[in-house]
Amino acid sequence: MDHGVEMKTERKPGGSLMRAGQNIRLWATVPLLLGLAGCGEQQEPASSAPAQSADSQPALTTRSVPIITVDGFNFRDLNRNSQLEPYEDWRLSPAERAADLVSRMTVVEKAGQMLHANSANNAPFGQPATGYDLDQARDLIVDRQVGALISRLNTSPSQLAAAHNALQEMAEERRLAIPLVTSTDPRSHFQETVGASASAGDFSQWPELLGLAAIGDAELVQRFADVARQEHRAVGFSMTLSPQADLATEPRWPRIYGTFGEDAELAATLVAAYVTGFQGSDAGPTHDGLAAVVKHWVGYGAARDGWDSHNYYGRYGQLQADQLDAHLRPFEAAFDQGVAAVMPAYSVFAGLEIDGRPVEPTGVAFSKVMLSYLLRERYQFDGMVLSDWAVTNPCGSICREGFPEGVRPTLEGISTAWGVEDLPSPQRMARAINAGVDQIGGSDDLDSLLAAIEQGLITEQRVDEAVQRILEISFALGLFETPFVDEQRAASIVGQEAFRTEAETAQARSIVVLEDGEQLLPLSAERHPRIWLHNVSTEAARAAGFEVVEQPGQADIALFGMAAPYEQLHPNFFFGSMQHEGSLAFPEDDADLALLQSVSAVVPTVVSVYLDRPAVLTPVQPHATVILANFGVSDQALFAALTGAVPPEGRLPFELPSSMEAVLKQRPDTPADSENPLYPLGYAWQAE
Repeated sequence: MDHGVEMKTERKPGGSLMRAGQNIRLWATVPLLLGLAGCGEQQEPASSAPAQSADSQPALTTRSVPIITVDGFNFRDLNRNSQLEPYEDWRLSPAERAADLVSRMTVVEKAGQMLHANSANNAPFGQPATGYDLDQARDLIVDRQVGALISRLNTSPSQLAAAHNALQEMAEERRLAIPLVTSTDPRSHFQETVGASASAGDFSQWPELLGLAAIGDAELVQRFADVARQEHRAVGFSMTLSPQADLATEPRWPRIYGTFGEDAELAATLVAAYVTGFQGSDAGPTHDGLAAVVKHWVGYGAARDGWDSHNYYGRYGQLQADQLDAHLRPFEAAFDQGVAAVMPAYSVFAGLEIDGRPVEPTGVAFSKVMLSYLLRERYQFDGMVLSDWAVTNPCGSICREGFPEGVRPTLEGISTAWGVEDLPSPQRMARAINAGVDQIGGSDDLDSLLAAIEQGLITEQRVDEAVQRILEISFALGLFETPFVDEQRAASIVGQEAFRTEAETAQARSIVVLEDGEQLLPLSAERHPRIWLHNVSTEAARAAGFEVVEQPGQADIALFGMAAPYEQLHPNFFFGSMQHEGSLAFPEDDADLALLQSVSAVVPTVVSVYLDRPAVLTPVQPHATVILANFGVSDQALFAALTGAVPPEGRLPFELPSSMEAVLKQRPDTPADSENPLYPLGYAWQAE
């Protein structure tokens, strides 16, 4: 059944990795051979010409797997039979190696590769950990043969590297020594939300993607992604569950902070730069890159009433056919850069038709129209499809109704199996995989997947196709040669001073000046020596040369930190208890707003508002001399922008509506369509 070897030799539009039969690109600066995407033309079969030059021996890292020498080159003898098998031969293409490996695997080994499980830390949830729970890891890696684990571990770089090396040591114990893929949500920014993003910790801390969109510089985004690539790979991560290519067309949606905003063309440009920087090339992942997973295919940002479709109450999206092209545009850019994988959205798009095909009333992971037709057939995407988390979990009362009043929500009962909630687990697995999913996110349910295969709900051919795609990524990343990382080197790479300086400069640049009618900026400690602060660091102000005073009346200037307003309307749901939902308007009794009104009557006031999603700033505008919008900024970077040391140059990546009435009238799937916005998309204050 080695269908992977017989696949077409031309690169399909949107394909992410080279198929068998394509020439292989060599990198002059590194010795490791990679199977990267070709240029689209027909190539000679790989078997007819050498795939590896004579001086391209890669560095090998190993613990228990022996090294063998063949033809003067060294190889890891992964199956320990003292012979060089095609899948062990780094001179061959990823497609050839994957096809050989698939032919050697048992059904259990194949099924394990189709699971992307959750790792557990060696401390209770929410408490500091130094590594992974190794008993749980052994069960997943050795017993269940799981192919990938997501990490939410946040510790020192050397400890992270050691923890990942411990997992790879377990993977070496497998019969075929298939290395583990370790993934992470974004962890280079300010937001920390379980299931969406992780704390930056020791990593360099950049503005949210919204801030990078505010700058609008593709070279900067690629540089950010390149820095993040170096930091992530140094500690042993090999896959990033990003970028978030969703358009932020519904201003109440809680996930806006992780997007590039609502301008489709700008988002497309920056998504392309992000993918290239993280993967290490514009033609697929390299041996020192990470596999990027572009998400969430497609229309996740078009959220009905602004609810997030992690939640049962928010499962419905509101994407209509006339706006589909806009939401597809950033994904097209990712395909052009050879993105390794795609993650489908949770949302159910009732009533949507694509080219006359009604989209099924299920989450996208179960939709053949969205995956098999739109993604695979129309766009010819041949990379991996990784489902979002918990789509095959059973959905009981907690999933549908939330936790009882007075009970703190936990991860118990989490499911996102929208539209297939009542099916048995093997059937849910089969629905997703037959729709086009290759790997199930957040699942270690090997028994249900094996049952689906044994019952004939998933064919052997479909399993092999999925595993082929999954393994090609690991081969392209060089994991079969170098699964281990240098723990001491990790400490010198992650969060190094040069990276932190670049990140903090980007924070300052990303600030958007919304108001400065009196041309107060840049601030100067000579002109305004005494400053009163609210929600801003005293140390940062003093470091910038200002004298901090106790009362507004003593000050020459007041600096006021605020955040976009929100509601938490579903505190009995796990994600609803954390997410910023509901109104974008400040409530009438808002304490910060009342304080701003009193302070601004005494002293000129600069207001810096953190926008994780849009806000109605209409009541702020009359009481601020200067209004700044930020998308993740340290107080040090804020003062760099205020004083002109790093001039703020951002432009709004989304519009700021003038009222909630305007928000309620706009369409969730349409960019920048509210009536009379207070500040339009792309706005920045300019002196007349």
